[in-house]
Amino acid sequence: MTFLFSVAINAVEVKDLYQAKVPVDSQAKAERNRALKQALRAVIVKVSGRESAVDNEVIKQAVANHQQYLSQYTYERISTYSANNEQARNKLVLLAVFDENKINALFQQANLSLWGNLRPQVLLWLIEEQGLSRNILSASSRSPLPEIAADYARQRGLPVIMPLMDLTDASQIQTSDIWGRFAEPVRTASARYYPEAIVIIRVSNSSLLPQLPETDSDEDCIVCQDNNLALDWSLLTDKQVFGGQRQSNNVKALIQEALAEVTQTIYQGYAQSPSSDNELLLDVANVDSLQTYMAVAQFLENLSSVQSVRLVSARGTNRRFSLSLLSGKQALLASLKLNKQLQQHIDPLAEVSPDEVPVFYWGKS
Repeated sequence: MTFLFSVAINAVEVKDLYQAKVPVDSQAKAERNRALKQALRAVIVKVSGRESAVDNEVIKQAVANHQQYLSQYTYERISTYSANNEQARNKLVLLAVFDENKINALFQQANLSLWGNLRPQVLLWLIEEQGLSRNILSASSRSPLPEIAADYARQRGLPVIMPLMDLTDASQIQTSDIWGRFAEPVRTASARYYPEAIVIIRVSNSSLLPQLPETDSDEDCIVCQDNNLALDWSLLTDKQVFGGQRQSNNVKALIQEALAEVTQTIYQGYAQSPSSDNELLLDVANVDSLQTYMAVAQFLENLSSVQSVRLVSARGTNRRFSLSLLSGKQALLASLKLNKQLQQHIDPLAEVSPDEVPVFYWGKS
């Protein structure tokens, strides 16, 4: 439950992007090959941020030749519980780890956007309406909804936390604020978690459902009962985005669909699209020792969207680097804004020139 229990700064380095777990029935070769293909598809979705990435023809060919991208695989036994938590059983899963460099090169070959491992921290306000009762859920709530959200966030590589709903939260936010999706009180209550984005998901079995006309037809009543839950979502970043309402009798599918749309919306601001705009000059202004230089160079080389790093000039404590990118400049700069180690210096009084070399400062530990 890493995604929902930890409170973090507004950017998170998402680990395990290039690995996936898939349930299997046995360790037979045919079953293993099926699971490895499924695992590679899951990794493609997680790295790209989009489910549609697996429809790319280059990706389809790579899945068919999944062994070329595989680093290792192992089998694990995990315990799962029945709905009443009284009976546990062991479940066999295959853990597949794929080569990061080969996957990144594959994305370039397929001309697909690459979402780096530094991703915006998302705070999820999940509110459940049952009849006349409305409850804001925390990660420790007895409702199954937080667990559903946690599992899907982990699958998509989306760093999600939920409010603690302790005395501090209770004193700062009202249930009506969340249900009404009022931006300002929600922002105020969310500030303690330092999120980059705030999501409100409303799940209802009453007021969000359309009011159907009364009917004496049993057949019509059965149809009315087919979709007995409704869900909608909204996203707060620098503005508020409202997602469409959907209905179903499957709450798991509802939450997964909502989080898929949220992920897609967030991803558009940070995904690193292939383009000819793939060379970036940047200055680091406080490199005052060889140790600092090596730390900065290694940091830049380890960025998932950077292909290579070259030192261009050194003047005083200023070091100018040329970065060869697997992505566009703006996407990398947007990603770096989430980072606390390398901070961009922006003079609020100076005119911004598109050709000006951005200046950063290294945060020394």
